[in-house]
Amino acid sequence: MDKSETQSSNSGLAGAMEWIDKRFPASETFEYHMSRYYAPKNFNFWYYFGFLAMFVLVNQLVTGVWLTMNYVPSGDGAFASVEYIMRDVEYGWLMRYLHSTGASFFFVVIYLHMYRALRYGSYRGPRELLWLIGMAIFVALMAEGFFGYLLPWGNMSYWGAQVIVSLVGAIPYVGPDLMEWVRGDFLMSETTLNRFFALHVVALPLVLCILIFVHIVALHHVGSNNPDGIEIKKNKDENGVPRDGIPFHPYYTVHDIHAMVVFLFIFCAVVFFAPEMGGYFLEKPNFEMADPLKTPEHIAPVWYYTPFYAMLRAATFPLFGLSAKFWGLVIMAGAIIIPAALPWLDRSPVKSMRYKGSISRMMLTLFVISFFILGYLGTQAPSKAGTIAAQVCTAIYFAYFILMPWYTRVEQTQPEPERVTV
Repeated sequence: MDKSETQSSNSGLAGAMEWIDKRFPASETFEYHMSRYYAPKNFNFWYYFGFLAMFVLVNQLVTGVWLTMNYVPSGDGAFASVEYIMRDVEYGWLMRYLHSTGASFFFVVIYLHMYRALRYGSYRGPRELLWLIGMAIFVALMAEGFFGYLLPWGNMSYWGAQVIVSLVGAIPYVGPDLMEWVRGDFLMSETTLNRFFALHVVALPLVLCILIFVHIVALHHVGSNNPDGIEIKKNKDENGVPRDGIPFHPYYTVHDIHAMVVFLFIFCAVVFFAPEMGGYFLEKPNFEMADPLKTPEHIAPVWYYTPFYAMLRAATFPLFGLSAKFWGLVIMAGAIIIPAALPWLDRSPVKSMRYKGSISRMMLTLFVISFFILGYLGTQAPSKAGTIAAQVCTAIYFAYFILMPWYTRVEQTQPEPERVTV
């Protein structure tokens, strides 16, 4: 292509973009969210996971749509259709493993993304609403995973969903009726499978996409946090550009592409060499068809729910005339929801853990350790020692939040720098 042809091509593209911009703010939107969106220049490793969460979401949506082309949401056809996808559909096994492994990796990156927020105070003002939207995404994602967990109609899926749904029956007065309404039947049946399929494939993906869109809009409105917890918008040059900011595109788009490549190496290694991950990603009983007359030896949810499942089982005694099962449900729901209160619990004069005191660092460390221990305990059969350990770790988990107004106020902190540090 000679110079004249190149110029003609460029002018043609410019003309096309001008035509589009008169009818749709394409260039303006790109500039606002990418090329003229100034992000802090000191992003580090922990800032990869927001982008990776969106990348995995795309994987889940694409593979999910493909799987629905061959999946049959019926009591007789669900398990058989999954086997058909795995054995007879060309590359069906790959799509199924991309989706099932993607579900686990989705929670890995989400948990790491949330840890970064705890570490650097990304929930603090002016990002309170951003954090609440993120918590709504987390709850919707947990619901999405739960509804999808039943769809293979394997024996662990069936009994795991049966146990979790039966918890609703512990709610006083309305519990039994509410449990029947959730299932759509007296027991887990084809009716339950159909409504879970509709929620998993249509309703919740739509909710997730809307929430993620709102999350990104809110993020770009208030600006990204950084490891120092400094608001870069407060220090601008004569042109109104933050002195400690750089355009998101091309600097951080390239930054995120590097992360995506590394992530794909790890993700594909699991998909091709260990998709079941020793029973943690795909449990062995799920390779058997759901059988209401055959209970698995040990019923446990998939690994990303096990910390909360361990907290549920840690409630072993009735209180105020209400059953232990009810209090377990309250504890589990409270553990999922309580992080939403973080913007109002943290009273520290600084945001980032870099400048907080030793108590905050110790409490965050204990919180993370307790979460890992609870996750392990949730995969194990109940035992007396395991129950005591779960009760202690549950107390530590809640203490991190409940005691935060005290320890963030009394501890000694370091002064934040005036400019971000690299």
